[in-house]
Amino acid sequence: MPIWQAERLPYNCLVKTILALFVGCAATLHAQTARVAPPQSGKLYHGFYWDGVGTEKHDPTEHDVTPEDVARYEQAVGKKTAWIYFSDNWFESREFPGAMCAWIRDLGKIPYVRLMLRSDVDQKHAEKIFSLQKIIAGEFDVDLREWARAAKNFGSPILIEWGTEPNGKWFSWNGCWNGGAGAGPRRYVAAYRHIVDLMRAEGADNLQWVWHVNWFDEPERKWNAFENYFPGENYCDWVALSSYGPITPMTRDGTESLRFKLRETYPRLTKIAPGKPIIIAEFGCDLHNRRVNVARWAKSALEDLFSNRWPAIVGFCWWNEGWQNDNRKKHDTDMIVLHDVDLTRVFREEFVQHAGKVQETPVISQR
Repeated sequence: MPIWQAERLPYNCLVKTILALFVGCAATLHAQTARVAPPQSGKLYHGFYWDGVGTEKHDPTEHDVTPEDVARYEQAVGKKTAWIYFSDNWFESREFPGAMCAWIRDLGKIPYVRLMLRSDVDQKHAEKIFSLQKIIAGEFDVDLREWARAAKNFGSPILIEWGTEPNGKWFSWNGCWNGGAGAGPRRYVAAYRHIVDLMRAEGADNLQWVWHVNWFDEPERKWNAFENYFPGENYCDWVALSSYGPITPMTRDGTESLRFKLRETYPRLTKIAPGKPIIIAEFGCDLHNRRVNVARWAKSALEDLFSNRWPAIVGFCWWNEGWQNDNRKKHDTDMIVLHDVDLTRVFREEFVQHAGKVQETPVISQR
């Protein structure tokens, strides 16, 4: 309301108006300082990612999830999820995904956004538009600032990551595509810090930054170790890890257990980011791999997670997606929990057995 209009209001109305404005400002401030806290001691968050099955007519966009998908999954496994994980692809839109974040919040959950500055979903190539050097040079600052302001106006907490799995050559922000040894990791860190600094400058303090790496370094070179991509403890609130079993029916390697894959990775993460909460942001296994029984693999992983073997880990999220690998249908990847009766049963039974260790409702704290 313009100040000049206030002069025309009766005294009581003026007082009520001022109080309303004060309450509104206080509510906004409260929302801006709210954060997702680690779950209660001894508990784990259970996140949800869903993208369905890719076909010749549908290319997974990593944000195909709907409220109906959430309800169906939660009913099947018998537990609520704390966050919904999805990709925000800039080749589709550079606008903040407000509508999607809103329905996730309406379900009482936290939006977890993979901020994907990329030209397409193809992998293993240099970025055509959103290169690290262009990000550092500020060529996308206008769009990033607008995104940050919209996120700030959204108000409530958001988990966010940029530069997912930088130590894997499949994504265009890996060092292989950005100058190689030395230059590549340095450019990644500079781009990461540029994005975070810019969004913080816009006051988007409800964004909680998650630095997300892969369990193994590819290429397996000293310069490409995920430690070289660490942006610094002031630039991440949480740390995330991807750790998969075999992801296609024909995959021969990567069949080891989650425990095996965290044997060296977990100490590396806790050393570089001491005190930071860790989440297994992505894990999964193909339903039809010839060398691994997916139900047994998942059961072992869940039991290890609930055992508190890794005390810094505060949550996990299975990657529910399927896609085509070639022209033979039996080679298609399917990692969707609900597509396998035994796997669904494993999740449900583990959640029943460890019911007291699942933090279904996000814990919100004030900074």
